[in-house]
Amino acid sequence: MLSFTLAAPCARRPRTGTVRLRGVIEKTPAAMATTSRGVVPHLSRDQYNRAHIPWVHIPFESFLENNPPVPTLQPGPFPLHTFLGFDPDAHILSLSLRDPADGRETPANGAQYVAASTSRGVRRVTVADWRGHVHACKPDIVVAMPDIPWTNPPFSQKRTTKSIERTVSWLAHLLAPDPPLNILVHMAGGVNERARRAFAQSLVEPLDGLEAAAVKPLKCLDDGIIGYTFDLVPLRREIDVEDADKVSALLQSSLEPLPPTKLRVVISVVSPHQILRLIRDVGIDLFDVKWAQDAANVGVSLDFVFPVPQDDSQQGRDLGHNLYRSHYAHDFASLSTAACTCNACAPVVIKNAISHSQLDAHIASAPSGYTRAYIHHLLHTHEMGAHALLVLHNLAVVDKFFDGIRAVLARGDDFTAHVAAFAAQYDESLAIVNEARTMWKEVDVARGKGRIARERD
Repeated sequence: MLSFTLAAPCARRPRTGTVRLRGVIEKTPAAMATTSRGVVPHLSRDQYNRAHIPWVHIPFESFLENNPPVPTLQPGPFPLHTFLGFDPDAHILSLSLRDPADGRETPANGAQYVAASTSRGVRRVTVADWRGHVHACKPDIVVAMPDIPWTNPPFSQKRTTKSIERTVSWLAHLLAPDPPLNILVHMAGGVNERARRAFAQSLVEPLDGLEAAAVKPLKCLDDGIIGYTFDLVPLRREIDVEDADKVSALLQSSLEPLPPTKLRVVISVVSPHQILRLIRDVGIDLFDVKWAQDAANVGVSLDFVFPVPQDDSQQGRDLGHNLYRSHYAHDFASLSTAACTCNACAPVVIKNAISHSQLDAHIASAPSGYTRAYIHHLLHTHEMGAHALLVLHNLAVVDKFFDGIRAVLARGDDFTAHVAAFAAQYDESLAIVNEARTMWKEVDVARGKGRIARERD
């Protein structure tokens, strides 16, 4: 079973801790990589160990076009790890039914099923289906099936109440006597603070009668879970999640009735600034980094550090570099201004390389990192390697960002002051990513014109 311990058991926010499972030890606050069909986009299996991504999240709905889903057919003690190529001693895999970053409208859920999106349309997944898939795949962590309404808001009080009741009931089914699971529960209640508090309270209320017998020996539902997850995409449909005070108030209302010693996970943050605020105001332990992976998709190499150096007075700078810009064509600097040890900035040295001629003599020497000009060239020639290198780099920048957060908290520095300095130093609007996305689309359109037409333009 997974264990989570806090450095200071009574600390609420901000806080540090340690997650342990088999050979994996992850210090928190930390990052979690996201996947598409179980694969970290642009990375091959041999690159997983080159990037520090000990925690990987997998939406299961992308496998539901087949019946039974293919991952459930994999034998062995670690079926999901084996099927997707992750080392059980190096990677923690968490599994949810829906993709928490997918905010598209879907048909309404039923009393016993959730509508999941697949490449072949919508599938109805019942509580029994989900429990069967989970026990067949054996993920390290599973998110209990929540009733999140994906129809158009606003939602009535009756619909919110129904969502709470279903989520509680479905959690209890996953806790039924079976091999024990590491379970995260989605904190229901929408944008209503009272509803969120009521849902949290239902997790810690003592059970009796048939309810107690169904989850025996647990005294309450909270005894069977390892932590709580907050999905920001459903909230984003109803409120502006950039309203930091509103989001913090909603999350805190969910956490007030609950023990402070369990893992807290937030999905679909949109910037490092939001991460820092949620660590400061709520005490969140784990964040997905889809925003950093998406930046790599559109040609942005991240370039920021935390804490901000005291001798650096520049303000309002971009969080990275849009390598589609023409002025990077002759920029031979590394991808970030700070030292980076990713496989793009510090490639692996080839040992015992076979030399076929004197021209290959340089292979045995330590290679220099890839430059901005080189990645610019790859992007404009549609080479997929550009995105693989950018993903490796961006994940490394984010990993070092969390290293800095933990170091500041361990030293007992004024975290609020460091957050304010970071906010003043870097532009939170991510305008550089929006610009890169526009230029990526332009290059993608040009790709379809053919070589002669492109050269003529």
